[in-house]
Amino acid sequence: MNTAILNTEIQKFINAHLNSDVATLLLKGILFPSVEAKTIIEQIEAKKRCEKKLPTWFHSKDIYYPNKLNIEQTSSEITAKHKANLINGASIIDLTGGFGVDCYFFSKVFKAVTHCEINNNLSNIVAHNYKQLGTDNILVKNIDGIDYLNASQKTYDWIYIDPSRRHNSKGKVFFLNDCLPNVPEHLDLLFKHSKNILIKTSPLLDLSIGINELKFVKTIHVVAVNNEVKELLWSLQNGFEGDISIVTVNIKKDTKTYFHFTLAKEKALKSKYHQPLTYLYEPNSAILKAGAFHAISNKLNVYKLHKHTHLYTNDALIDFPGRSFKIENIIPYNKKALKKIGISKANITIRNFPETVQQIRKKLNIKEGGDFYLFFTTNIDNNKMVIISTKVN
Repeated sequence: MNTAILNTEIQKFINAHLNSDVATLLLKGILFPSVEAKTIIEQIEAKKRCEKKLPTWFHSKDIYYPNKLNIEQTSSEITAKHKANLINGASIIDLTGGFGVDCYFFSKVFKAVTHCEINNNLSNIVAHNYKQLGTDNILVKNIDGIDYLNASQKTYDWIYIDPSRRHNSKGKVFFLNDCLPNVPEHLDLLFKHSKNILIKTSPLLDLSIGINELKFVKTIHVVAVNNEVKELLWSLQNGFEGDISIVTVNIKKDTKTYFHFTLAKEKALKSKYHQPLTYLYEPNSAILKAGAFHAISNKLNVYKLHKHTHLYTNDALIDFPGRSFKIENIIPYNKKALKKIGISKANITIRNFPETVQQIRKKLNIKEGGDFYLFFTTNIDNNKMVIISTKVN
């Protein structure tokens, strides 16, 4: 960590060139003897990535940024705030602290927070930034979190851990034991120091695989932002043996849309099926990831179009956790029928359908956009069809 980067003139230069082409800047030359040009470029790139993802850091004075990879891997403020509201207590330890975004928001609801980070440079950066952010209840330790626990007798109200996938695991099925730290391997140690564990994983982790690898899973939170699943949060409570609760949330600028169910109930339920009626409903991405296919049908009294078609229908317009559409027409899937309708521009979605959106667009010469939403799907009779609809605001 080169503190010369915090020099007033260098900070002015960084802020003045956040939208500049970095290649052009390098060609022109950056003349600050105390700091390499490459380091300044790294600061520009990293800070720019924080503008929307981490506005608190972006708008604070004299923040030191790590490389852009650390910024890519860290939680966003939106998701960090959300997870901090899920738990509380007097003390929490983050075993994989990283850039420290989660710990910053944990510090708003816990009296004492411990941030463990094995990378010395990143640990120093985090400690510096917490001072700039006016946070004084976070203890920053430059140490591997698992090693820290092994050498300690202290207990915490919560342990938080965000394991990262090993580089050689890319392309494989995602398992927690392919990650660092290996959480399943260290569960006994973790429960020795806390009754409650919160694990953050990528949305790529299959829920059933995670449940099989872990123990005492109480709740799984599926967190989406603007209909894109960002992370899974696994809440473990020592000794818990009840039904696992699933909480899905889709976070938008001013709203949070929740849907709750239990895995046991989902397995016991059966969906109701019907041909398309007046309205068409598409669950948000968090619900689809969670697999709440029967729970949605039963709780909201909507019909499923097909066992493998995760679209729903009803004659009544309801407040649905996802997108809602008014069905304008239903036609069999063939080029002749679509040509008769005369739609040359539309938004296309496929559900339980053998062709891709790109193949359909090319075959039918339909451009993207417009007011129509075409759902290429399969109905209860296993017939391919196209549902022509308009969005309900």
